[in-house]
Amino acid sequence: MPWSRGVRGLVMACLAALPLAAPAQSGAWRPLAKDGVHDPRSPAIGVLQEPGQALSQLPPDTAGNYVKWVEALEKGVISPRTSIKPETQIRLREDVIVVSKFGSMPAVSFPHRQHTLWLDCANCHEQPFVSKAGANRLSMQKILDGEQCGLCHGAVAFPLTECNRCHNTSNAALQRARQGDAKR
Repeated sequence: MPWSRGVRGLVMACLAALPLAAPAQSGAWRPLAKDGVHDPRSPAIGVLQEPGQALSQLPPDTAGNYVKWVEALEKGVISPRTSIKPETQIRLREDVIVVSKFGSMPAVSFPHRQHTLWLDCANCHEQPFVSKAGANRLSMQKILDGEQCGLCHGAVAFPLTECNRCHNTSNAALQRARQGDAKR
């Protein structure tokens, strides 16, 4: 029986959480010749930089590929290009978008700053996200299926199993703030 997209997405999210290498705390990542991705017979194996050599120099994390990429960027340890086009200007945004349905999960606070430090706005707008408040119907199902936020999270950014990194804002505090705003 074929899996539904949702089950497949959940399985993919769980698999993304499995380490491709040993945890950063041990200081060892799986060598390229043994990672199950690279051909160990390829002559390029001797030319490519080993992950442990590069990644162990970066701020350690506890999930995904065990690197805190935003911290590495903010400390100047890495300096990625925002686009393949050299003329692309960085448009840093400082605003935070709060997404809340007042359900059982805490609300999501989306920090534009951490995303625009190294991504040009065109990476996300107008696809997969429309640049208009309320125009995007976010869905955990779509995210688990590798759409919306799931295009990066679970692939190159921290995995979807780190729920509290996005769902990080108390609904109760948001409701109190709204009630306080309504009284003014």
